Amino acid sequence: MTSAPVFTPQIPDTAARKVEFISLSHLNPSTELDPVPTRGIDLDYFRKYVRALEDGGYDYTLLPYGSNSADSFVVASAVGQLTERIRPIVALRPNTTFPLVAAQKLATLDQLTEGRAVVHLISGGSDAEQARQGDYLPKDRRYARTAEYVDLLRRAWSERAPFSHEGEFYRFDDFGPGFAPHGETIPISIGGQSDQAFQVGGEQADVFSFWGEPLDDLRGEIERVHAIARAAGRTTLPRIWVTFRPIVAETDELAWRKAHEYVARIGETFAKSAYGKQKHHQHAPQNVGSQRALSFAERSELYDRALWTRTAAVTNAAGASTALVGSPETVAAAILDYVDRGADLVSIRGYDTLADAVDYGKHVLPLVRQELAHREATGTRGTLQSEHLGNYGEDYRRFAAAGQ
Repeated sequence: MTSAPVFTPQIPDTAARKVEFISLSHLNPSTELDPVPTRGIDLDYFRKYVRALEDGGYDYTLLPYGSNSADSFVVASAVGQLTERIRPIVALRPNTTFPLVAAQKLATLDQLTEGRAVVHLISGGSDAEQARQGDYLPKDRRYARTAEYVDLLRRAWSERAPFSHEGEFYRFDDFGPGFAPHGETIPISIGGQSDQAFQVGGEQADVFSFWGEPLDDLRGEIERVHAIARAAGRTTLPRIWVTFRPIVAETDELAWRKAHEYVARIGETFAKSAYGKQKHHQHAPQNVGSQRALSFAERSELYDRALWTRTAAVTNAAGASTALVGSPETVAAAILDYVDRGADLVSIRGYDTLADAVDYGKHVLPLVRQELAHREATGTRGTLQSEHLGNYGEDYRRFAAAGQ
């Protein structure tokens, strides 16, 4: 059994004080549990999903990008018009859109949403996927291109006079001034686990994103990216975004029954290459994030309070796939463990996509926010983490093993 840490009332020095929640928008009912053969947008479903995020109290939604998926800019614009508060995050690959055009598109989205636009830059972890849209740049150079891309985005939004540029990847003459965003700038997020990703993210990103990892490992990665930021002379450090796939039920025991059922169905779906891009993820992954996820899964299935890695193992770590398993209280306490390590943007999206988004909004987010409000009001931690032990208690470990 994992040894329980001592939960004192003192708030850790590393804890984030402000926390916001992200989900991923789904365009149709197809899931890893129940794949539906479709490449289209179910507009009624999409509207219902986005409304569930708004009603559930999420702060952001990610609009993913793939070579065979809907265009993230267009979908983000739709999200902006269907909601009043949710901030759309456009996933963007630098190889797909010239940086000055991307700056124009993002600024337009930002104006239409009155300052809600965010962009998440994907340098590209798979040579094969990049090649599907004509990008043959080696992986290490893709991050160098991202660095140049970030500079040009910010210059396009801020320069008050025309400027020219001749770099390694982009060249143009006498551009500008560009179309301005609603405010001074637009937040830029970068993710990845390679050395190049850390360097670019630490030096330039407003947000650096991770998949769910064991607590101590993630804390080491946060310290690494922040050290790079400080070495670059930054006084404002990148915010930390961490992603989980929670499996939640009324009790820990019921959650584990659901988890074992889910992982069997997800494994079958993946084996049949029946969902999304899974047919492209059958071989050893190139990206370091997936390699790390598989390494954690090989070492153990359970970490810390509630982190479960078998979902990563059965999908070959194809994207964010590590789960948090338990009752709403256990999962909320586990999220707070990551908040205490420095995560201030928490992405939670489920395997039963719409139902999970609704359940998280009703049962998980309020518990986390209640604890954060208690901390702000009293300067001390509440009792949620000390009372709902998850894997730090004997019963939870027994529930986890029952379905194996």
